[in-house]
Amino acid sequence: MKKLVFSILFFTFSIGLFAQYESAQNELKINMSNLIGFKWLDVGYERILNEESSIGFGTLISLDHSVDGLDEFRTFSLTPYYRHFFSGGYAQGFFVEAFTMIHSGNNNYYYDDFNYNSTYTEDKFTDFAVGISIGSKWVTARGFVAEIYGGIGRDMLDNSDLEVVGRGGVSIGYRFQ
Repeated sequence: MKKLVFSILFFTFSIGLFAQYESAQNELKINMSNLIGFKWLDVGYERILNEESSIGFGTLISLDHSVDGLDEFRTFSLTPYYRHFFSGGYAQGFFVEAFTMIHSGNNNYYYDDFNYNSTYTEDKFTDFAVGISIGSKWVTARGFVAEIYGGIGRDMLDNSDLEVVGRGGVSIGYRFQ
């Protein structure tokens, strides 16, 4: 009888924990690879829609404009996205992402004439990109989130010297209600 009561209590408690985990619909994340590699503060929010899809956005701010990297001219971006998951887990595992990106930064131009006179100009730009990413997300029972993803997008307005933009990294965060 004790085993039956214990089993029922354990089963009920497990369902309660599982239901609490399944009802967690929000995630906050920070892209650690962008912070370490490029001195970009890249934070994101994601809202789980159901077991196989989510929407979210990322905000990227350059902390040091002198750092050269894959995309050193970008100083700010706002990236809304939609993700579709292809696994048995609740909004986790392999995903494909469609994103748009509004980004701004500086185009730098150097002009040299034959008399060794150099001129430097800097033009600010704002552009809009559309792209796609792939990645994978892992979520622990206590809500810790880790994800790795990468993608590419095309600038649509031709306001910058960039024709393509990259999106990617390794993010860590927390899933909550």
